Amino acid sequence: QVRLAESGGGSVQAGGSLRLSCAASGYGYSTYCMGWFRQAPGKEREALATIYPGGSKTWYADIVKGRFTISQDNAKNMLYLQMNSLKIEDSAMYYCSAERPYGGTLCLMTAGQLALDAWGQGTLVTVSS
Repeated sequence: QVRLAESGGGSVQAGGSLRLSCAASGYGYSTYCMGWFRQAPGKEREALATIYPGGSKTWYADIVKGRFTISQDNAKNMLYLQMNSLKIEDSAMYYCSAERPYGGTLCLMTAGQLALDAWGQGTLVTVSS
């Protein structure tokens, strides 16, 4: 069972940057799909970025492509989300997540699957003008 804890949220002005971190603990972390989601008040939780087991591939939602970068440090069991060129509409609670790949290779979180194996408690990002 993987357990996740996010940090790094805060307040930033539009155009600024933040780096979110997610500390993972538990057995088998490196075999999971790892991802970042966000949820703004009154909106559905949406997938932003995924890194496949072993870091072989990454996926980004169109809304963050070119601005956000997902990465991981397996030696430290850490997942990161570097967020640049932040916009007011990026304000939300950000969550990291873990998913055992379906069939050993597919990360269903990229298709918006929310029934995942683990979630963190979230970290709040507020972007102001």
